[in-house]
Amino acid sequence: MLLRKITLTNFGAYLGEQSLDLATDARRPIVLIGGLNGCGKTTLLDAIQLSLYGPRARCSGRGNRPYETYLRESINRRADQREGTRISLEFALAIEGSERHYKVNRRWFVEGNKVREAVGIEIDGNYDPVISEGWADHIEDLLPLEVASLFFFDGEKIESLADTRQAATVIESAVQSLLGINTIRQLRTDLVALERRKAASKEDKEAAEKIDALRRELHEAEAEVEASLQGRASLQSNLGQAQRRLADAEHTFKKEGGAYYDRRLSLEAERAAISEQLDAARQALVSTATGALPLGLLTAQLTAVLEHSEQERQAAKITQVLDLLQERDQWVLKHLSEAHPNAELGSLAAQLEDDREKREKQTMVDVVYGLSDDAYNQLRALPQILESEQRRADDLIENFNRLAEQIENIDRQLAGVPEEETISLRLEERDTAIRQVAQIEEALSAADVAHERALRKREQASVALERAHRTNIQRMEKSEDAARVVEYSAKVRDTLDKFGCLLLERRIDGLEVAVLDSFNKLMRKNGLVKDLRINTEKYTIVLIGEDGESIEPTRLSAGERQLLAVSLLWGIARVAGNRLPSVIDTPLGRLDSQHREHLVRRYFPQASHQVLLLSTDEEIDEHLLGLLKPHIAHTYTLVHDDSTLTTSVKSGYWWATGGEYVA
Repeated sequence: MLLRKITLTNFGAYLGEQSLDLATDARRPIVLIGGLNGCGKTTLLDAIQLSLYGPRARCSGRGNRPYETYLRESINRRADQREGTRISLEFALAIEGSERHYKVNRRWFVEGNKVREAVGIEIDGNYDPVISEGWADHIEDLLPLEVASLFFFDGEKIESLADTRQAATVIESAVQSLLGINTIRQLRTDLVALERRKAASKEDKEAAEKIDALRRELHEAEAEVEASLQGRASLQSNLGQAQRRLADAEHTFKKEGGAYYDRRLSLEAERAAISEQLDAARQALVSTATGALPLGLLTAQLTAVLEHSEQERQAAKITQVLDLLQERDQWVLKHLSEAHPNAELGSLAAQLEDDREKREKQTMVDVVYGLSDDAYNQLRALPQILESEQRRADDLIENFNRLAEQIENIDRQLAGVPEEETISLRLEERDTAIRQVAQIEEALSAADVAHERALRKREQASVALERAHRTNIQRMEKSEDAARVVEYSAKVRDTLDKFGCLLLERRIDGLEVAVLDSFNKLMRKNGLVKDLRINTEKYTIVLIGEDGESIEPTRLSAGERQLLAVSLLWGIARVAGNRLPSVIDTPLGRLDSQHREHLVRRYFPQASHQVLLLSTDEEIDEHLLGLLKPHIAHTYTLVHDDSTLTTSVKSGYWWATGGEYVA
């Protein structure tokens, strides 16, 4: 199997469409993908598994959440939920000597409260509906999930395998799935099934009659299910026709004024309410007319009265001060003549007399109104009162006109309401159609209940028949031919058990050699481990030191235990011989520089015919990149935008100190 390309659209942190070319060759088997923690490396590994296995995929980001919840939360938060997410994975696979090109398109989106998922499979460029429908079974035949889990792993899995107790589970799974032991077990299971079928070939009369009765009951239940299906289909067809008739009746009813007819009472009530408002507005206008507002017609006359009243008041004030002014002027001239006997005061006296004469002329105003102070103040305030009253009157007139227009509009609608005699036929047709739809819906609901009951009856009959078969098999006498088959089948099973034990020992021996060789290639301390044993019952690993004594795993450093886990996975891949790609996520944690260099030089280029290496900036640095470069087909960097919380894919690889992308 060779991965060709993966395209993510709105998956996790990946906003929009992001593609990575994964094609490699024998000389350059590595695709290096770098990124900081939280940039989406593990999300990329999850995407590969999710595209292949759907709800069965062992995605690290899923946890214990339901599959639908995981899909919903995997849609990028900045993307349209209705547009959803798409993962497209392309790979090549050799089947019966010829290479086939697969393209898996997995898409899901939110529709209401549900998440809708669709899977489409293209083989050699052509859509295959049969494979698309049964993809879950097809991919399990091509690449079993248990097998894939041994080739798709991240740093957390490596750390868990560093615990030899957890490694036992992986060893057992690898031996059973990859190394052929499961095949023997399946053969043994098939032989047991054959023995049961042969033992069931001779039935006694009573059991046969009971089974025949149960078969008839099952047949009747199946007929009842079929009848209920047909009844439901007929009712659904009738419902569709009734709904169309109702739609036609509704259309005709509305076309002939039915909508206005339905609204007649509400329109009349609305008109009555607006009429009351209109009467109130009319009364308010009448009330305004009985106040000061009519005086607005005498604006010029009121202005003249105000001006003359002001002249009268001014003349009265001047009259009051004329005598005082004359006394003041005489007093001034007297004191000036005494103080300045030789001064010429005639000119000053003339000016003072001229001033008094001018003032006296201003008092020559006919007293027409003789307003008191209160009357004068009311007269002065009258323009402001008239302006306020005019504004209020304008508002009342505007409201009156608006209400009158509403009355006219309602009257026009009421004029369009057909007479009851005219619309009664259409109303009866509509009501009849509504009753028919309700009756059919009620009948369909009852048919659904009957169908569910028929399904349960069929299921109960099927279970009873199966139980009768099992009971009959247990008590039937075996015929001579069936007994011979059972006898030889038992001998074959014994042979398979012996063969399975021998094959298991042989596979374990090969696995021990491969894991030990891989471990010694990666270790910095030569000679620390001289031998390695795998218990065939518990599948635990025992390390043997140069003194022939077993080495407790706790004596190994954390980095050495991690190398042992990597060696286990490498050894399994070497012994299995499956040409599957290895996807390795953040593999260099807890390793010193020399162990990292061993891993880069000796493991990554030979881990598989194709290796997807997901690394942080501190794991594969500039030095290790130089060692890997001759084996690299493509390099990518996952760049995270902290402002939008999204990740994009850039060609080339970078490291923290340089910050540049290197192709």
